Amino acid sequence: MTQPAAVPSNDRWERLSLASARVPFRLKVGVVWGVIFLGLAVLFVLAQYDLQWMRDNIEFIIGGLRFTLVLALGGIVLAIVLATVGALARLSRNPIAYGAAGFYVSFFRGTPLIVQMFLVYLALPQIGSNIVDRFPGLGTNVEQRLILEPVTAGMIALGLNYGAYMTEIFRAGIQSVAHGQGEAADALGMTYLTKMRRVVLPQAMRVIIPPTGNEFIAMMKDTALVSFLGVTAASAEMFRRSQLVGKADFKNLEAFVLVAAMYWALTAAFTVLQNRLEARMSTGYVRDIGAVPRSRGQGHVA
Repeated sequence: MTQPAAVPSNDRWERLSLASARVPFRLKVGVVWGVIFLGLAVLFVLAQYDLQWMRDNIEFIIGGLRFTLVLALGGIVLAIVLATVGALARLSRNPIAYGAAGFYVSFFRGTPLIVQMFLVYLALPQIGSNIVDRFPGLGTNVEQRLILEPVTAGMIALGLNYGAYMTEIFRAGIQSVAHGQGEAADALGMTYLTKMRRVVLPQAMRVIIPPTGNEFIAMMKDTALVSFLGVTAASAEMFRRSQLVGKADFKNLEAFVLVAAMYWALTAAFTVLQNRLEARMSTGYVRDIGAVPRSRGQGHVA
């Protein structure tokens, strides 16, 4: 008997590719995620975590969620204000405004965030003390006002740091608006501030919002750095709380796994909100290629 000829490897690969093409892309991605989660579940079981301890302390760690969100929301509001002012200054022809904005962006992008937190928390009170010693007539009010709580200092440092990065984002968004829009506003007799508020900035938001959402998600994770300032348990965010209970019971691994899962879930939730906001903002700007009629044999436009 004659044995069947072996199928060349190239032919097998082509058949496999054709069979794979019939499977929906989302289903294939779901299978990949399923395999990854299965592997993580196996590792979780093999690690033999103290599940009872994790169940007993998860509520305490989640209690820091509100402080995490307060830090992130306060920081992003400050960052947006600084980024808006900084972007307008970077686009200005005023040398003072341009120079000050350039120095701000250069300094806060060129130094680590954790160093900036300690500068705000520890250096400002020392500066106030030196000022009072040099000028006794000012009284102690200056020194007292520069003594900040760790949460407040961390929020300010986050806003200053992310505002420097977002300044370039806002500048690029403003520059993405067609020059004709500004010229039309000038022709209508609008002032510079009115033109920016009613014409330029609303159109620039379509470009600014996606990277700003990414910065906010990154800021939520960077709130964990505030724990190095010595936050008390009463006002501690999630990472600080996981540190406290983990060290107290010698369950550091379980505590860090719990808080990592919480940060991941929080990031996933805000990513979904960001995607919906981007879709809403892009309405009227993104064309649906599938709705464009094509002639016979005409391919999709990449």
